[in-house]
Amino acid sequence: MDLGIDGRLALVTGGDSGIGWHTARLLLAEGARVVLTDLHADRLADAADRLEADPDRLFAFPADVTDVASLAALHARVAESAGEIDILVQSAGVTGAQGMFHEIDDDGWVDTITTDLLGPVRLLREFLPDLRTGGWGRIVLLASEDGVQPYDDELPYCAAKAGILALSKGLSRSYAKEGLLVNAVSPAFIHTPMTDAMMDKRAEERGTDRDEAIASFLEEERPYMELGRRGDPEEVAAVVAFLCSDRASFVNGSNYRVDAGSVATI
Repeated sequence: MDLGIDGRLALVTGGDSGIGWHTARLLLAEGARVVLTDLHADRLADAADRLEADPDRLFAFPADVTDVASLAALHARVAESAGEIDILVQSAGVTGAQGMFHEIDDDGWVDTITTDLLGPVRLLREFLPDLRTGGWGRIVLLASEDGVQPYDDELPYCAAKAGILALSKGLSRSYAKEGLLVNAVSPAFIHTPMTDAMMDKRAEERGTDRDEAIASFLEEERPYMELGRRGDPEEVAAVVAFLCSDRASFVNGSNYRVDAGSVATI
């Protein structure tokens, strides 16, 4: 399917691995130009090398989405090297503080919300002027099943992702008449470095290996994931790429669940 984004410029955060990296790969395959960004310069450079794209179509600049000055510097580098963006995919995030509510202190809440909610807010505020100038734009925010189906051992993350859903819906009403469409994608238990770390911790606590930790997690914690496996990041990236495209010209303010049925309600 031709997504109609040939020559469009996309900024993808969280681009050194997982959903962000696979989204960048698909957008490049559809003819878009991509700016890849993440916190760690060395891992970002390696991720860009693995994409094997022409240097005039792929740019990699490290940045911290929680830091206003870092985002301003990123914006300046993007403008100088590639121009104004047409597409923004916000994929950067962390699991954050985990444990029961009474076990998580203020620092745990602040750190998680700063990265997973305020980070996207600051990113959007910095790059929104680009997206409003061309009469055509796309924003896709990565939320989570946790935003609508919270779990009691990761409430800071759940609250932040619920905020992302509210932010996405609110923005979709603000700028659609200018041609800027905003949507969210909510994955569940995708094979990424973040869930690898979660499963390694679970395996250590239970004295098992990662495969057994995954199997027990699916059975005990995610019983409605009917496919009985972790999702692949490219399965999420395919939905993100569609929402970035001209084919999604009547999709606005939506939340696409890519979760194998994990969310139990309609």
